[in-house]
Amino acid sequence: MSNPHFFGYGSLVNTATHIYPNAQKATLSGWRRAWVRNGGYGTILLTAVPADPSEQIQGLIAAVPNADWAALDERETGYRRIPSAGKVSHGGEPSTDIAHYAVAAEDMLMEGDQVILLSYLDVVIQGYLQQFGQDGVDAFFATTDGWDMPILNDRAAPRYPRSQILSASETALVDGHLDRIAAQIISS
Repeated sequence: MSNPHFFGYGSLVNTATHIYPNAQKATLSGWRRAWVRNGGYGTILLTAVPADPSEQIQGLIAAVPNADWAALDERETGYRRIPSAGKVSHGGEPSTDIAHYAVAAEDMLMEGDQVILLSYLDVVIQGYLQQFGQDGVDAFFATTDGWDMPILNDRAAPRYPRSQILSASETALVDGHLDRIAAQIISS
């Protein structure tokens, strides 16, 4: 790839979790977010899944310096890197090569005792709020499936390795959305 970029739609939207340069808003068409169980990872992962061509998810693209994907591939353990095949709209160079990460269908489990880490969800929502505002947070919840999965409240002792401190208003925003969708919150 001559000018490689990644498209991030989860924690990579929160620029406090990475050092990739020149992050800019983008949209991935024909995909939708979903929480999925993955036997090899131990927690429920947020992934992109193919969807109707009219569906879109917001996110960020950022450059992968020197086309060195190794560190990003390591960070995205549990996912496979997928060429975005011209499905990303953005304000950058039209020739930019872009890839996103997704859990392979064969790695998804229908059942299991995995949980969504609230510390991870907090990071994602903080990023969407910073990048896209309240409307972006609302869109995140509306364009993500799998909210029936249990969510572990690990805020007191975050298990997510790139957890961030949320303000009181950010915490209230996350909690308000979880209340609205009647999420199943379990204590750690």
